Amino acid sequence: MSVTTIDAKMLQKMFLAGAKNLEAKKEWINELNVFPVPDGDTGTNMTLTIMAAAKEVDALETVTFETLAKAISSGSLRGARGNSGVILSQLFRGFTKVIKTQEEELDAVLLSEALTRATETAYKAVMKPKEGTILTVAKGISDKAAEIADTTPDLAEFMAQVLANGDEVLARTPEMLPVLKQAGVVDSGGQGLMQVLKGMMDGFLGKELDFSGTLEEKQQEKESEVRIQNSEEAEITFGYCTEFIILADREFTLEDEQKLKEFFSSIGDCVVVVSDDEVVKVHVHTNHPGQAIEKALTYGALSKMKIDNMREEHQEKLIKDAETKAKEQKKKSAAVKKEPRKPVGFIAVSVGEGLDEIFKELGVDYLISGGQTMNPSTEDMLEAIAKVNADTIFILPNNSNIILAAQQATYLVEDKKILVVPSKTVPQGITAVIHYMADRTPEENLKSMTEEMKRVKTGQITYAVRNTIIDEKEIKENDIMGIGDHAILSVGQDVEKVALEMTSAMMGRDAELISIYYGAEITEEVAGELAKKIEAAYPQCDIELQSGGQPIYYYIISVE
Repeated sequence: MSVTTIDAKMLQKMFLAGAKNLEAKKEWINELNVFPVPDGDTGTNMTLTIMAAAKEVDALETVTFETLAKAISSGSLRGARGNSGVILSQLFRGFTKVIKTQEEELDAVLLSEALTRATETAYKAVMKPKEGTILTVAKGISDKAAEIADTTPDLAEFMAQVLANGDEVLARTPEMLPVLKQAGVVDSGGQGLMQVLKGMMDGFLGKELDFSGTLEEKQQEKESEVRIQNSEEAEITFGYCTEFIILADREFTLEDEQKLKEFFSSIGDCVVVVSDDEVVKVHVHTNHPGQAIEKALTYGALSKMKIDNMREEHQEKLIKDAETKAKEQKKKSAAVKKEPRKPVGFIAVSVGEGLDEIFKELGVDYLISGGQTMNPSTEDMLEAIAKVNADTIFILPNNSNIILAAQQATYLVEDKKILVVPSKTVPQGITAVIHYMADRTPEENLKSMTEEMKRVKTGQITYAVRNTIIDEKEIKENDIMGIGDHAILSVGQDVEKVALEMTSAMMGRDAELISIYYGAEITEEVAGELAKKIEAAYPQCDIELQSGGQPIYYYIISVE
């Protein structure tokens, strides 16, 4: 029997099925990243983006096209992570602009209009759209929908033809982007979009997908037991309630879970480790949250980190329990003079204790934990903005994959001027802050900071997670790679040798300063030996050696 329309309830079911299918395929999509780095994250970013929307969609009590559109648009907008996640959120935003005004049902023509609006919105969100990406796949989908909408009312047939054309366009992306062809992969963002739509098709056809009993729900159940068990304890041995999600870079086994539990038990109590494939939710009470985070990073990237001082919370509870003390506390709080609003504030994305300290010393007001290993969401940006009491706030993303999420946040803030400095690396961000001048206008500073960043060349040393050929270099799994701003500069088996070759490739006639930030896995002594060799090779340059403490990347080296 032919089905020619869908109602809001069916679209809700389809959207949740699409989210579930993307979640199931996220690691496969991660592996399509061109660079074989250990933190390839397109699938993860797109999954976290759509899951933020799915949570709101699943919680709807009254399902209409208007409420559904708001949940999809708002949830994905705030949950967007990485360039692929931001573009996905913009596709949803455009799609929902069409459906939110509908009262009863959608047919092929309306779905086609929504898909066209989705593509247009996503293209406008990217300053320099590049073909051979998720945008190209989205356009192929919407073009096909527009072509057949009037003549194909049967939605099953309509969607089948649209998806088939999407697959054809995706298969051609390596011909549009030589770097994809060289690596032997299709565009990962485009593949992610296709998995969302194929999951939606499954939902339409009635294939049941269980969306209940999520990892978060299982975690909440266990954590509630922990809280009940400890709610009456007056003396707190371990003061910091530490929570985060591990996005494991491989299958997380029962043995891994047991090892993590044993480690967390050695530094704290109230340990909960809940795993679901490659996603692991962790809860532990400890006096050393940094140790817990460092251990977790050996399994993969981290997300949704939260550290609460339980001793402070416990004290607040005691105060609230006593009415007179509560009133006194209120009076004291009112008497405390608030810090005056500043004209200018700074927010930077950083990961690693050493890098954090550098930004703090330069006057950055708030640090968002993240970077290559963990792309912060638009919501993370908004929370940071709320905590900086300033008229104008500069955001330094320090990663090309975070810039769009930061820019998206600027449209959601009304009471402050938000300026995004498009820093693609940590050294660029450091240079930008150094060149801020208080006597210039915000716009003048944005221009000059951006110009100064262009003088900075950055290289990063990490290891390969798979075999590939890229930038005319044959790379094997576990090889050490030196990755420059636009290409892989050196490959080998020795970290120091690769670092020296990479530095040589970045050098220019006007180079004056070489900065070396060594990571969590490199000792000061080992880093010092590298610095001596670089100094001997380039005596005309000043050499700065600093502890960055960053995970996964052995060294970050800049030349300016």
